Amino acid sequence: MERKKEKGNFTRESLTNQLSGIFSNNPDKSYNYKQLAGRLGIKDSSIKKLINEVLYELKENEFLEELHRGKFRFRSKGGYIIGKVDLTAYGSAYIVSDNLEEDVFVSQANLKHALQGDRVKVFLFARRKARRLEGEIIEIIERARTKFVGIVEVSKNFAFLVPENRLMPYDIFISKDKLKGAKTGQKAVARIVDWPDKVKNPFGEIVDVLGMPGEHEVEMHAILAEFELPYKFTDEVNEAAGKIMDQISKEEYKQRKDFRKTLTFTIDPEDSKDFDDALSLRKLTGGNWEVGIHIADVTHYVKPRTLLDKEARERGTSVYLVDRVVPMLPEKLSNKICSLRPDEEKLCFSAVFELDKDANVKNEWIGKTVIRSKRRFTYEEAQQVIETGKGEMSDELLKLNELAQILRRRRYEKGSLDFDRVEVKFNIDEKGTPIGVFFKEQKESNQLIEEFMLLANRRVAEFISKRLGKKPKTFVYRIHDKPNQEKLESFLKILKRFGYKIDTSSQKKLSRSMNHLLKTVQGKREQNLVETLALRSMAKAVYSTRNIGHYGLAFGYYTHFTSPIRRYPDMIVHRLLEAYMKNLPSKSEDKYEKLCRHSSEMERKAVDAERASIKYKQVEFLKDKIGEEFEGIISGVVDWGLYIEIVENKCEGLVSIRELDDDYYEFDEENYRLIGRHSRNQYQLGDTVKVEVVRANLARKQLDLKLVKGRRSKKAEGGRRKAEGGRHKTQDTRCKEEEGRGRRRKDTRRKTQGKK
Repeated sequence: MERKKEKGNFTRESLTNQLSGIFSNNPDKSYNYKQLAGRLGIKDSSIKKLINEVLYELKENEFLEELHRGKFRFRSKGGYIIGKVDLTAYGSAYIVSDNLEEDVFVSQANLKHALQGDRVKVFLFARRKARRLEGEIIEIIERARTKFVGIVEVSKNFAFLVPENRLMPYDIFISKDKLKGAKTGQKAVARIVDWPDKVKNPFGEIVDVLGMPGEHEVEMHAILAEFELPYKFTDEVNEAAGKIMDQISKEEYKQRKDFRKTLTFTIDPEDSKDFDDALSLRKLTGGNWEVGIHIADVTHYVKPRTLLDKEARERGTSVYLVDRVVPMLPEKLSNKICSLRPDEEKLCFSAVFELDKDANVKNEWIGKTVIRSKRRFTYEEAQQVIETGKGEMSDELLKLNELAQILRRRRYEKGSLDFDRVEVKFNIDEKGTPIGVFFKEQKESNQLIEEFMLLANRRVAEFISKRLGKKPKTFVYRIHDKPNQEKLESFLKILKRFGYKIDTSSQKKLSRSMNHLLKTVQGKREQNLVETLALRSMAKAVYSTRNIGHYGLAFGYYTHFTSPIRRYPDMIVHRLLEAYMKNLPSKSEDKYEKLCRHSSEMERKAVDAERASIKYKQVEFLKDKIGEEFEGIISGVVDWGLYIEIVENKCEGLVSIRELDDDYYEFDEENYRLIGRHSRNQYQLGDTVKVEVVRANLARKQLDLKLVKGRRSKKAEGGRRKAEGGRHKTQDTRCKEEEGRGRRRKDTRRKTQGKK
């Protein structure tokens, strides 16, 4: 039986921690139990015996190695790890490290002021049997972020910024001279400048005052700031762009293949201004077709190591919010000089293919060109021509669409996944207020462009990897790993609730059955939910110099070549491609891998910002519909409640667990459901429910709902009254953590003020 308490202040647990610290801090030294007892000043024989027991436990847990009988040394694979912080809703965290398969739990007391995403050094505690791996943060190596968006609260002698980010549980102390004119109630951006170890609240300064909450421009800028994305260019960057000349020299014309007389046009969204790709079509002698994919030659204008290049690299991508585009490059470049506007001569980097009637590539050419677009189509205009067969350039559009559909069918036959989801869009008035919702579907005009862009991206990657020299060269690929098996199994469980299944026995069978599933659910109320969960089961596509292929597209080689106006990796690809076509040596893999990681991270932030802007507009759209009832589907189940997707407009809201007041509900994570402890009533992912809109919290981008009519079994209804007695107190206790956050903030303010 394990001893709970020994003589003096030494317990088994305290000895374990102290011994672990001695070995970790002296990894090259070895000790026996007598030496360790001497270091700790222990003379009691029973505690010395306990030291020996602990040493063998640490050996069993592979924290120590026994050099010879009774002599131990720290095992090099234990001790300290480096990882990233993943905070929980309860203030503790898990540390995710590439060096460990298992995440390391860190209690709130051992976080050392680490915040979400921080890169930290962690001391690992010795693992106890049947317990999770735990540790303590001993150093914050790199902060994931130092700037936070929040609401300013000014008092007589000091101020605080109350962060909106739920994963930032501390208010930021602002001295009056660091307010930058911010007033109580305004939304602002603060930067942390100091955080002493023994002070609970960080010290900061206001770096940008956004304005009053609820104003459209303020909220859009706040979303960009929250994800650390810029919303304007500096005067220096705009000045640098202003100096770029758009005239094409005679020498430049001579160095390029001339496509100005070849029929060329663009197809883009109606509100687009940055046309970075164009298509050309020409019938060849013998019946084959020459299809040119012409991409704006951005790198001709934006040179390496210039201010414009640095700005583009830092941004990584253009950001598409619900009402605007925040471009990667200043407007003069993105919308004018580089944009392939009709009736203007433009410089391009082109991939030109000879295709037979079955869309097989017979020949290809990749190089620098000059073009002149004859027509700018919107997707809607091109779709009208495809559907009616009539209109300007109808022969060319119909032929390109015919070839594109052949490419598309072939791609799916080889295992490509079909994730053409319906997009939720808002009609927005001149003040930015959403006045309606509509759904945008991918039609054949979209598919036409998509297939030829995919063709160019794939063939450029193959050109570099297979045909350009014998030795592999450093290149930037767009890669997509195989699905995570655990996520896939979870997805299969959910599908069973709807009566669906997919075959996971091979990649081709998985792809075919997944595509069949996605077609089957089209038009059904569970479509958006199934599509969302299917996407979540997949790995995320990223940029890398290490090619593993693209699982979702079923391509062995794939890159991003076709959008250099809005994606920095495409600019890198253009530069590498041009260098290698000139027989220059391979570039540094480490350097470009770092650029890939940064670009992938900026892409993730841009996607998150777009989702946040959509979420904000969803809440804003429904704020005048308080009290109205809607049909919904349970789209998420968590321990704090149910997320409901409203069928009519695909807006999502939360039914807090405190609203489920007919029982005490417990979270069954494995089966994605809440279960009433007494009534056994269940709310499970995918259930159809009826909800009422009760509040629209714009500040938190949260729509609060309550159930009007949910799934309730006869047993649940019969046991409801019996459960009435003891449930409320327990349910309320669970909710107090969230309610207490504001009180804790006030408490920490007082302590900080006193220490200040």
